[in-house]
Amino acid sequence: MQRGVMSAWALGMLAGSCFFAPTWGQQTTAAQPVPSDASAASSDVPAAPAKVHVALHTTFGDIILALEKERAPITTANFLRYVDQRRFDNTEFYRAVAFDEDGQYGLIQGGLRGNPKRVLKPIAHESTSTTGLSHLDGAISMARAEPGTADADFFIVVGDSPGLDARADDPGYAVFGRVVQGMDIVHTILIQPKSETGEGIMKGQMLAIPVRILTARRVD
Repeated sequence: MQRGVMSAWALGMLAGSCFFAPTWGQQTTAAQPVPSDASAASSDVPAAPAKVHVALHTTFGDIILALEKERAPITTANFLRYVDQRRFDNTEFYRAVAFDEDGQYGLIQGGLRGNPKRVLKPIAHESTSTTGLSHLDGAISMARAEPGTADADFFIVVGDSPGLDARADDPGYAVFGRVVQGMDIVHTILIQPKSETGEGIMKGQMLAIPVRILTARRVD
């Protein structure tokens, strides 16, 4: 398999901030008028899409997510339902798929595994061709069977994997955010020992000892 490109079959069924430093000790001068065309140009700069931050507190450490509530509103709202209702508490990362020997490309998957007591209704598929998002390193996306069947299971990508994006003949998977802190935890989960359990393409991809998600909480 080509490095950095993960094909859809492999899944099976399934911010930055800035500041201005003060200029202590410098001589002050009178403020200069700002040209009207400059102020007009500054008002044309689009605001960055709003994000919601969520912390997955696992037995290996915290993974902080930035969810795209403007660019992927359906999928983000669904994930936040599970967070706010604490349905992700005491769940697991249960699957890890490495596509190279040094663990630089792959994915880890977690969620409710179809638990009928905790899973909510599936959501409409939110294609990357609509959102403009992509399966780049650290992206979080929804696991599914057919489009429109995603509910509570999700995966985090290790390495750029644009092969999971939508194409003309494939709806792809629904990216709705990315990891902004804790990719070291993701890499550690990826290389954990696997068991021989699992069915079909997922056989041998299940973690021998799943990594518990103790809590999932908004951190904004």
